[in-house]
Order: sequence, then C-alpha cells, then structure tokens
Amino acid sequence: MSKVLIVDDEKHIRLLYSEELEENGYEVALASDGNDILDRIKNEKPDVVVLDIKMVSSNGLDVLQEIRNTYYNLPVILCSAYGSYKVDIKSIAADAYVVKSSDLTELKNKIAQVLETRVPGKE
Repeated sequence: MSKVLIVDDEKHIRLLYSEELEENGYEVALASDGNDILDRIKNEKPDVVVLDIKMVSSNGLDVLQEIRNTYYNLPVILCSAYGSYKVDIKSIAADAYVVKSSDLTELKNKIAQVLETRVPGKE
C-alpha cells in the first residue's frame, strides 16, 4: 500500500484528501504545515507528498526546496488554489501541479502517475 503525506494548513482539506485517498487504498499521513518536514518524511516514509503552497506558517515552495535537498527522488505534488505558483522558478522542482478542487479526480490521477514512475527505495 502506498503512503501519501498531505501537507496543508486547512483542516477540511486534509480531512477531505485523507478520506478520499484512503477509500482509494492509500495509507495517509497528515501535516498542518511544513515545519520539521524532513523529520516527518523520515518518520512517516511516504511514497509521495501532496504539498500546499500558501500556508500560514510556512511557504510550500520553500518546503519543496527543503525536501528536494535531502529526498531528491521523493515525488512531490504541489497543490494550490492559486495559479501564480506556476511562474515561480522554485515550482519546477515539483513532479506535478494540481489546482485545489472538491473533485479530487485530477489529484488522484497525478498521485497514480508519479507512483508509477517512482523508483522504489531511491531517495
């Protein structure tokens, strides 16, 4: 079973993603911000990270860079309600981008795609 780490400061988003992904057979871990993200990844050992960009206590693009510096092969999907992230050079380090929506079809498809191309055990 693949494990997804959801990093989002909005509780209702974390719960929605968690319920939907668990129904699709994923194990889900939740984080309300990007603080101590490397420790979370080390402890949770996710197969993919779904990362919000605009969080109150942390910037998702900075968190993405932090993840890439240590876990360069761990797939990260940026998830945002804003399209402005696409013009930020830091966003190119992500494996995929999804605009937040109550319809999680695109997010589920992106998760499946990045997991298909992931090399197991490589971080």
